[in-house]
Amino acid sequence: MHFLDQAKIFVRSGAGGPGAVSFRREKFIEFGGPDGGDGGKGGDIVFEAVAGLNTLIDFRYTQHFRAPRGTGGSGGNRTGAGGRDLVIKVPVGTQILADDEERSLLADLTRVGERIVFLRGGDGGRGNASYKTSTNRAPRQHGTGWPAEEAWVWLRLKLLADAGLVGLPNAGKSTFINAVTNAQAKVGEYAFTTTRPQLGVVRHKGREFVIADIPGLIEGAAEGAGIGDRFLGHIERCRVLLHLVDANDEDVGESYRIVRDELEAYGAGLADKPVVIALNKIDTLDDELIAALSAELEAASGQPVIPVSGASGVGVDWTLDRLLEAIGPESATVDANDEGEDAIEWSPL
Repeated sequence: MHFLDQAKIFVRSGAGGPGAVSFRREKFIEFGGPDGGDGGKGGDIVFEAVAGLNTLIDFRYTQHFRAPRGTGGSGGNRTGAGGRDLVIKVPVGTQILADDEERSLLADLTRVGERIVFLRGGDGGRGNASYKTSTNRAPRQHGTGWPAEEAWVWLRLKLLADAGLVGLPNAGKSTFINAVTNAQAKVGEYAFTTTRPQLGVVRHKGREFVIADIPGLIEGAAEGAGIGDRFLGHIERCRVLLHLVDANDEDVGESYRIVRDELEAYGAGLADKPVVIALNKIDTLDDELIAALSAELEAASGQPVIPVSGASGVGVDWTLDRLLEAIGPESATVDANDEGEDAIEWSPL
């Protein structure tokens, strides 16, 4: 399944049905009178967050969503049928943004089963029976029904994860997530092997939490260099960041500073999140060099550094322990993004 985290769609609720103009014409009944029923209410546009989805790809092919209108009223004081609500299913973590320059936030669906009525269907028009008064015994006016509401909106997906992996390209993030989860992230001997975010569920010491891997950052990512900083939105909701630094870099301190500068340039509080710093790929180094590079990285970051190797597993448990401490005692993200046997078949409707 292809990954897509932004989509523009058109939504329209249903218009209300018109009221009826009708009169009783029954044999042997001296006084008939109006009996036109009201029109039915139009369908609402409803967004619902469902489990098992982590892409908006189907909204690339289905971009227009229109709820049915209400049915018109009829004689015998019969009210028209209401239009069915149109429920649009989106992944947990989807934001609904206005189609303006600021992309104003209209709604944020962060829990499984969360539903919002985004556009309300129009009320049905009144039938002529409701216009009857003591002085207007045979009214012929009726309501045409309230109009529908419509809008162009942007959907933006921000994946829900407890921990996020950051680092320069080829820092070993994909290898690490493959080692601690069942994810099958692509691994290669070149930069930008990861071109889309990856999610995996970590099971460690009787606990579960979700970890997210995003494409690597390079200097100038905030200005669009490399893949840019677009995917940083997927770690905005993370409770802790795991910053991996390649031990084979010429200057591990500079590698750390490049990524930190891009996080600060992006904003959204990423630079203020708790961070666990790990010196990765130590399986190719001796103990003396590992100690020297760890000290250099500690001096640059001002925080303790964990020597780790995603390929050999050295230091992995230590790193997961630190992540669990930062995440805290509870983690409810797993159910929202676990793509296990209970994953549902995707459909936007």
